[in-house]
Amino acid sequence: MPLKMIQNDITKVRADAIVNAANETLLGGGGVDGAIHKAAGPELLEECRGLGGCQVGQAKITKGYRLPAKHVIHTVGPVWQGGHKGEKELLKACYRNSLDIAREYSLESVAFPLISAGAFGYPKDQALQVAVAAIGDFLLQHDMEVILVVYDKATVALSEKHHDAIKQYVDDRYVEAHLVSITISRRDIPRRLELLAAEETKLDYKINHLQEAPGEELLSQHILEELVIRIEETFSQMLLRKIDEKGLVDTEAYKKANVDRKLFSKIRNDIHYKPSKRTVLAFAIALELSLDETNDLLLRAGFALSRSSRADLIVQYFIERENYNMFEINEALFAFDQPTLGI
Repeated sequence: MPLKMIQNDITKVRADAIVNAANETLLGGGGVDGAIHKAAGPELLEECRGLGGCQVGQAKITKGYRLPAKHVIHTVGPVWQGGHKGEKELLKACYRNSLDIAREYSLESVAFPLISAGAFGYPKDQALQVAVAAIGDFLLQHDMEVILVVYDKATVALSEKHHDAIKQYVDDRYVEAHLVSITISRRDIPRRLELLAAEETKLDYKINHLQEAPGEELLSQHILEELVIRIEETFSQMLLRKIDEKGLVDTEAYKKANVDRKLFSKIRNDIHYKPSKRTVLAFAIALELSLDETNDLLLRAGFALSRSSRADLIVQYFIERENYNMFEINEALFAFDQPTLGI
């Protein structure tokens, strides 16, 4: 199942469980902790009294009471002390132990706040990196919907250098849709169409070669058949071929793409499946496709990378730099108010 990042009040999120960034007493406090206790009602505090507190990095579960969530998983994050007191490992443990409890209780969806990033003083950018890495590692092994809930976009603060580099790249290439000329020059033709034309040229050459060299008929016929198949591939067929070529199993492919098993099953079982553009791009990132290969996969689904789409340009920025970290890409998309990849 995928990792989603949303801007919301965690007390209003519908999930099997929400995670409370608690203190060691589990008796309520400020920030997220206080908001969750207030929304859940006094019954939550009464149950927490019987838990005997919780150590830093550990997690415990209660009912959700008046919350939309069925359960609350309470975890105690580390207080930031400069980064040299084991804070990172303790923060990882918060996510890992909370997710282990969710799996133990057979929960299908869990929503997290950004643990320790408030009153506990953990730098927000580092807290986000730990959260995404810890959740991502878990999701590569297990099926669960995990939602990372931030209260405002300022929480997702890319480093100044990274933010400025992406912004400059997008601004240099962004073309407002209403300013695009209807006159199409040769350089405006999508690179993928040129590559498809090259494929057809190869096919013509192979046909002529087959006619001129009948002794190589068996080998040439095989090559011809493969070329024809490649040119006529649907999105589903090309995707499955690429998964095989990359040496991945289905589970690895759809988890790396941040999509769920149900969606992948639809793609596998319908050669004419029509995916969303975000899904196509998610698989391009998961399979670490080049820009040309990405355009090819998009074309099979009836799409193309657009200079009038900031989201497309951000994804293109990462592909050109061969950075295929799905969660880092989604972090950037989210920070620039663009839809994230996957589901």
